[in-house]
Amino acid sequence: MMSPMLRTELFANPEDVFMHEAILASCRTYGRNTALVDTSCGRRLTYEEYGETVEAVARGLVAAGVKPGEVVAIFLANSWEFCAAYHAATLAGAIPTLLNPTYREREVRYQLENSGAVVLISDAPFLNGINLAGLVNLRRVYATREQGSGAESFSRLLEPVSSVLPPADKGSKETLAALPYSSGTTGLPKGVMLSHHNLVANVYQLLGPGAVKLTDEDIPLCFLPLYHIYGLNVMLNPVLLVGATLVLMPRFQVTHMMALMVEEKITMMPLVPPAMNAMCLAAEAGQFPKSHQLRWVKSGAAPLAPDLPRRFTALTGIPVRQGYGMTEASPLTHVGYLEPELYHPDSIGHPVALTDCKVIATENILDPADSAAEVAAGERGELVMRGPQFMRGYWKDAEATAAALRDGWFWSGDIVTRDAEGFYRVVDRRKEMIKYKGFAVAPAEVEAVLLEHPAVRECGVVGRPDAAAGEIPVAFVALREGFVTGRNLEEELCDFVAERLTHYKQPREVHFVEAVPKTASGKILRRELRQKLR
Repeated sequence: MMSPMLRTELFANPEDVFMHEAILASCRTYGRNTALVDTSCGRRLTYEEYGETVEAVARGLVAAGVKPGEVVAIFLANSWEFCAAYHAATLAGAIPTLLNPTYREREVRYQLENSGAVVLISDAPFLNGINLAGLVNLRRVYATREQGSGAESFSRLLEPVSSVLPPADKGSKETLAALPYSSGTTGLPKGVMLSHHNLVANVYQLLGPGAVKLTDEDIPLCFLPLYHIYGLNVMLNPVLLVGATLVLMPRFQVTHMMALMVEEKITMMPLVPPAMNAMCLAAEAGQFPKSHQLRWVKSGAAPLAPDLPRRFTALTGIPVRQGYGMTEASPLTHVGYLEPELYHPDSIGHPVALTDCKVIATENILDPADSAAEVAAGERGELVMRGPQFMRGYWKDAEATAAALRDGWFWSGDIVTRDAEGFYRVVDRRKEMIKYKGFAVAPAEVEAVLLEHPAVRECGVVGRPDAAAGEIPVAFVALREGFVTGRNLEEELCDFVAERLTHYKQPREVHFVEAVPKTASGKILRRELRQKLR
């Protein structure tokens, strides 16, 4: 029997390895293998072609005036251009910040402004209706496939130039390799500073002995968005590092996905619980393909109800490996096993190598000094962790960094149990986050938009449990004088948010109340709001 303690080694030594160097080395090793299959346009790139494309785009960025340490924003759906732009940005010495392609103007402008991005790589359909005027740092905009006003063609970055790629001026622990934005626990999204060392170490933790075995013969299918750390560093980077073939879908669509499973001979697939549920419904309707080669699936990004993996495996015969992590951890901290004697799909498994974990009694959480009170096996407590994969901090936000990282330990905000065999299970959240289909929604961001509506005096947003989505955002609104409650105003408020925030952040229900319950210090009592939903 494999001992969980075997997770003590990494796949390789991550010291002073830059992610783009590791990827380019893989391109040299696996030259003739297919690296990417982009189902949005039918393009297939070998490793040799991918390496040449990355180097060309990197030189193009340098020729376009991008300096080391400047930020390049990527606002694209899953595509070969996203992958090449990401690896080229770091090769050029820049910091890639990744935007959700469903973002509205308000969200796009906030991330571009906060990150100080100097270049934006996107496409006309994503930029339509988005005003980029007044962003003082933004110097150039590139469009990949459809040209829009004010954007240069991405193909210009592929043209031969004589520019020289800059040498690294800092080590891999100091050089940022990604600046994804996380909803955190409160307020507006925060840039998460992930170094090359963070990302490379986490990939090597994922691929290490006793963790996840991927080889150059694997063909994973990825519909998870690459702008999200789950898609970026659990799929794109590890798959390219081992010489496997990554099949990209721009979005989840269950019938197309099942067709691709057969056509492309898919061997593994990362899922989120709502996608697993959709596959179960297809299987129950007799639509799940018999001739597939799918060996296992991974579930992450949102809590997995214990019955769902059992139902999925009963219907399809495919085992489920659950994982756990967060943007701040690059993202992986825990992953389950497929070995029969260690198979617990209701658990997030054991920590990956070099990841220390404590489960701290919740009554002591408010006092960081009293962090010694670990709970006994089976008892609930907050998961507190440290390891080489944890972020350098939040971009331009020392206060939020100090709250999350205390004495080198990251406070997750998640309540877990750890059993006698060391298996972890997530049971609750201390954080206020709403998880809609695996996407994190910060209530404060939705509340800030609602408060801009002239009818809203005060409001509170919480999550309602939902079988299909996990949770849906629900708003409680107290009106100003002169406004009348009713269906029309409810629809108007939902539309008001929809114009300003991406679809998954929109309240699905509005409840009108006399007042929003608060503490003496003015903090919204979300637990009381949640009780009103029962």
